[in-house]
Amino acid sequence: MPDDSPLFLTAAQAGALIRRRALSPVEYAEAVLAAAERAQPRLNAFVTITRERALAEARAAEAAVMAGAPLGPLHGIPVSIKDQVDTAGIRTTHGSAIFADNVPARDDILVTRLRAAGAVLIGKTRLPEFGHKGLTDGPSFGATPNPWDPSRTSGGSSGGAAAALAVGLGPIALGTDGAGSIRIPAACCGVVGLKPTLGAVPWESAADAFGNYTYAGPMARSVTDAALMLQAIAGPSPQDPWSLGRTGLATLSPGLLGEDLSGLRVGFIERAANPRLDRDMEANTRASLDALAALGAAVEPVTEAIDWIELPGRMMYQGNYAVSMAKHLPEWRGRMDPALLAFVERGGAFTLAEFRQAQYARTRLFRAVQALFERYDVLVSPTLTRTALPIDFDAANDEVEVEGERCGITRQGWSAYVYPFNLTGHPALTVPSGVARDGLPTAVQIVGRWGADLDVLRLGALLESARPWSGRRPPAA
Repeated sequence: MPDDSPLFLTAAQAGALIRRRALSPVEYAEAVLAAAERAQPRLNAFVTITRERALAEARAAEAAVMAGAPLGPLHGIPVSIKDQVDTAGIRTTHGSAIFADNVPARDDILVTRLRAAGAVLIGKTRLPEFGHKGLTDGPSFGATPNPWDPSRTSGGSSGGAAAALAVGLGPIALGTDGAGSIRIPAACCGVVGLKPTLGAVPWESAADAFGNYTYAGPMARSVTDAALMLQAIAGPSPQDPWSLGRTGLATLSPGLLGEDLSGLRVGFIERAANPRLDRDMEANTRASLDALAALGAAVEPVTEAIDWIELPGRMMYQGNYAVSMAKHLPEWRGRMDPALLAFVERGGAFTLAEFRQAQYARTRLFRAVQALFERYDVLVSPTLTRTALPIDFDAANDEVEVEGERCGITRQGWSAYVYPFNLTGHPALTVPSGVARDGLPTAVQIVGRWGADLDVLRLGALLESARPWSGRRPPAA
């Protein structure tokens, strides 16, 4: 790739160049779109590439620059949107044949906010059917491979977004996270992903707004870009009760303003519901903790016996799919993902009493995590137990192997660290932590107090500085 290519500029860098009239939004969009079209046959990251619309938006962005008009914080910056989020006049398929021809009449509020900030929509990214699993594949589109190794998954369910970011197809992307679906693919592909505090970013699509544990959030190649995007999409919506009463993001804790972390208390979560942790993932997590300690932070292991509610969490997750998918089964069962159908069948077997007991367990987990924050300012864990799974992994039936040991299904053996914080609502950020022996990225998760989204981003930025990653690019780039 030529050194003068704009593909691996950060959004912050590109925005500054655009303001100085040193980078044309049209030429920038053209470069990203051309790269996306070249990569699509091998990467399969996009459902739709919105070439004509993107170029029209880029031309309008360039005209505004030349006219000296007020510019938004993401003016002229290419962005992709996960194909689970409504876009006016552009298909939103939810990764399913059921919605193959679904063209929404209006933008989701988050798309509206990104457009208002000046972002240029380049396309809609892949997800498994209705975002039900941590791998991005499905009967209606095949698979989205990992750009570091096409024999591995890109993760899921925001796998298209993560794969596209990793190879320079835009600096920012909007993902969603119902059980780790931003953080899993970000970790697999070596990019940054934030699941915000519940309510910080509205999620208007929730069928159960009050019992919601699905989030929309920023994905990017740098922590700064994730923060810029978060600022653009955060804020209340009248359609999301968790967002009401929030006037914006909480302020950054004063102790994190500089690079002296003296007084910061870090709790290291070595295990959640997983029986094993890969040695490379552990080593790179400990190296990240050492980097925080070198800045003055006090790091200690979390020794409390936390019930991470793996089974109750599964009851809620699969039980909700059993209810939401029931209306589609008579007509569409034969064209739906077998893993999703397995989740539906298992979810339908749980009783109402079991489902309610699982909801009570969610409250207990929240209170247990809140108790940890009486002693710690931040919690750190690996994001996953190992690097990306094989691309043909069966999420409904296969067991995850960690260093040759079978460790259970994905939520037990691979992604045990992420889903608990969907249930508790705390902000959780994943940032790259290094490379494993297999050549794939590893990642670390930073979890903050409720509302402390800027704190976890700041700590992520310090790790990014102490253990630089941005210069690494996958072979597919």
